[in-house]
Amino acid sequence: MIGKLLVTDLLKMRRTGIWWVVLVGSVGLTAMQALNFGLRYDYLVNDAYASDPWGGLIESTGLFVPIAIYLAMTLLMSMIANIENRQNSWKQTLALPVRRSQVFASKFLSCLIQLLAACVLLTVSTLILGLVLKLPGPIPYMELATFGFYPMLASLPMLGVMLWLTLTVRNQAIPIALGIAASLTSVFGASMPELLPLSWPALALHGEQAMRFVGLGIGVFAVLYLLGSLHFSRKDVA
Repeated sequence: MIGKLLVTDLLKMRRTGIWWVVLVGSVGLTAMQALNFGLRYDYLVNDAYASDPWGGLIESTGLFVPIAIYLAMTLLMSMIANIENRQNSWKQTLALPVRRSQVFASKFLSCLIQLLAACVLLTVSTLILGLVLKLPGPIPYMELATFGFYPMLASLPMLGVMLWLTLTVRNQAIPIALGIAASLTSVFGASMPELLPLSWPALALHGEQAMRFVGLGIGVFAVLYLLGSLHFSRKDVA
C-alpha cells in the first residue's frame, strides 16, 4: 500500500516546482564552481590546489553542500505538505483504507527520493565540470560519490524535524523559518561542537570520522521519525 501512496504522491508533484528545486539546487552548486574555476583557473589549479586539483574542486563545492541540503529539505517538505494543504485534500487522503503511519512514510520517501536524485545530479555535474576543466590527476570517483551523500545522511535529523513539523503544523512559516535558520547556521558547522547535529554534515564531509557522523545522523533521524509518525497518527491534521 505504501508503494501506491508513494506513486500517487509523486504524480501529485508533477505539476509543482519541486523537481526544479532538485535540479537548480544541485546543478546550481556546480555552476558556482564553474564560474569560480573559470575566473581563477590558473591560481586554483596551478597554485592553491596544485597538489590535488580534483580534491580542490570537491572541497570548494563541499563548502556549500550543508546549506544547500538544509534549504532543500525545508523547501521540499514544505512543498510536499502544501500540496495537501492547498487542495484541502488531507481528509480525502486520510479517509483512504491506509494507516496514517503509511501516509507519513510515503511523504518521507517522496522527499528522500528527491534528495537522492539531487545528490546524484551533484556528483555527475561535478564530474562533468572537472572533465570540462581538464583537471590533471586521477579522478577520485569514491570522493565524488560520497561528498554529496555523506552530508545528506548526516543531516537527516533536520529532515526528521521538517517531516514532523510540515505535516502536523498547518502554518508553514514556522518550519520554513526554522529550516532557513538552520541552513544559515550550518555554514559554521565545521567549527561547532560535535554534539550539535548542525555540525554533522560538515564533519561528515571534512572530518576524519565521516561514518561516525553519518551513523549519528541516521540514528537520531530514526528516533525523530518514530516520534513524528506517532504524533501524526494521533493528531487531527485534517
